[in-house]
This record gives sequence, structure tokens and C-alpha cells, in this order.
Amino acid sequence: MDDQKLKNILEAILMSAGKPLTAEKLVKMFDDEPRPSISQVKKQLIILADDCQGRGIELVEVGSGFRYQGRQEYGAYVSKLWEVKPQRYSRALLETLALIAYRQPVTRADIEEVRGVSVSSSIMKTLLEREWVHVVGHRDVPGRPAMYATTKGFLDYFNLQSLNQLPTLSEISDLSKLEPELDLENKPRTEQNESAESESANPEVDVVELPSNESVH
Repeated sequence: MDDQKLKNILEAILMSAGKPLTAEKLVKMFDDEPRPSISQVKKQLIILADDCQGRGIELVEVGSGFRYQGRQEYGAYVSKLWEVKPQRYSRALLETLALIAYRQPVTRADIEEVRGVSVSSSIMKTLLEREWVHVVGHRDVPGRPAMYATTKGFLDYFNLQSLNQLPTLSEISDLSKLEPELDLENKPRTEQNESAESESANPEVDVVELPSNESVH
């Protein structure tokens, strides 16, 4: 198979997939003819990404593989395709997510020790249902508390290939470089401030809006 045909096939697959695909998965799409090698596929993916220069879409690699998506600077226009408004989360929920991302694996007690307040079950439930975090084990201490870590879904949403791409805490004081604004100074918070955010009553209050990262398909 010549390179141009391979590139066209890969482009068609990725544009139609609706989800990220790894190079290994793309290779498996060729079952009726000699399969290209992973290196051949990756070479064409690089070319496809270069072809997107100056266009409204881009080919990016995230935690689950490669995908086409609209460029972030045009997100305000693309978002008008969907009537549903972007989900809004409380600062308390986003701080919890940040601590899991930077200190994983962690238990709820670890998070509470840093934040200085309890973490509500509703916050953990939301993070689990959003598939941004998952349970990776249990700490060998009395009670065997669950240990949480981020998922590939977390990487995909924030356009990261791996956790190594997270900005270091010395570089930022929030997660605005990822998307949501988020305090990461790790300073204990007072119960009064926590109550003002209504964490216990509603972990999804209108505090921080996360823009949608809809892939192009």
C-alpha cells in the first residue's frame, strides 16, 4: 500500500471514529490486506498532524490515542452546536481533582489533610461518574481506605498524553493552563469558607465552567 492511500485511510478512520484510537488499534483495522507496521502508521499520523497547520482542526495524541478535534481558539463557535451548557463545578470539586492528579494515588484522608476540610461523598461520586478518577487499590492500614488516581478519560479531556505533561506546581498556582481555574496552593481552608461554597449541599454549583472538548467526527 502506498503512503498516500494509507494516510487517506487513517484520516477517514479517525474522522469517523468519534473517540481516540491508538496506533496499535489503527493497525488492526487492516485485516483484508497486508497490514502496515506501527512505525508506518505513526509516520502518516505525523504527516496528518502537519497537514492540519493553519486549519480549524488538529490531530492530537491524548491518553487514549489519536483524535481529530476543533482547535481550542474556535471552541466558542463550535459549542453553539450543542444546546446543553458546559458543566459547571465547584472550586471544592476541582481542588479535589487537582490533588488526586498531582499526588496520586491518594485516599480521601490524604486530600482532607491538605485541604483542611472533609471531602463530601457527592464530590467523589461526581468525579467517579465523570470517569476522571477511579479506585486503583486500598491502603494497607486499618479500614483499608480506597486509593484514587486519574484515568485516561482525565487525560483525554484535558488534552494530555500522559501525567508528565501536567504543569509542575512550582510553575502554576492553578489549573488554568489545563482549562478550569483552580487554586493549588495547598493552604488549609476554613470551615466558614467551605460553607460559603456549599460543598456539602451541592458539589456542582455554578463556580467554575469547564468548556467542552468535543472531538470532530
